[in-house]
Amino acid sequence: MERKGTETTGLLLLLFLTAWVSGCSGPTALRPSYPPGYPLGFVERGSASWYGPGFHGNRTANGEVYDMHQLTAAHRTLPLGSVAEVRSLTTGRQVTVRINDRGPFARGRILDLSFAGAQAMGMLGRGTDDVELRVVQYQGRIGEAGVLRVQVGSFADPANAHLLADRLKARYPGSKVTAIDLPEGRRYRVYAGRFQSEPAAEQAAAYLRSWLDSDPFIIRDDTSSLPIANP
Repeated sequence: MERKGTETTGLLLLLFLTAWVSGCSGPTALRPSYPPGYPLGFVERGSASWYGPGFHGNRTANGEVYDMHQLTAAHRTLPLGSVAEVRSLTTGRQVTVRINDRGPFARGRILDLSFAGAQAMGMLGRGTDDVELRVVQYQGRIGEAGVLRVQVGSFADPANAHLLADRLKARYPGSKVTAIDLPEGRRYRVYAGRFQSEPAAEQAAAYLRSWLDSDPFIIRDDTSSLPIANP
């Protein structure tokens, strides 16, 4: 009887230790998933600006409601859901933001920070700052990214916008006009073509720069791949 009890105690102890070790190991960590060709580690330097009260409550490019008090930002081409570390090249201050919108639409700028992002960077008063952007993570939905387009103009008069778009369609099928409501009023943006790669879009932008004597820039059009909007 004593031997049998000892064997039973040993078996129970073995089962307990096995369960304890399994519990301590925890669930297997899932590796993050990235879209094909996702630019993890992408670095860009340039001028950043910020946007806030005039857009607070509007829909962003990924369908969310823009909240200027969240750490988000707008970029022209990075996949929506990209997470980027943004470092000031003048002060060294740094903030981590999630890309959920498209922009900036001002020449010579690479990023539009939310009010909260700009506040963390200490650039509210200055309005702009020279920054380095580094992509460190992805929190979006896996799926096909929107096509690239070349924005060639923004008009207050829709007739002028459609006239230019009609001229572009002969060379660049898929050219279109998009209406956008801004604090200063409605504007009609003209986009040339539909491009699957940045080299193709850059080639078109170079030609349009010469042909139209303008300063076009490339932007990703996510309207065909929006997630379900938040209520």
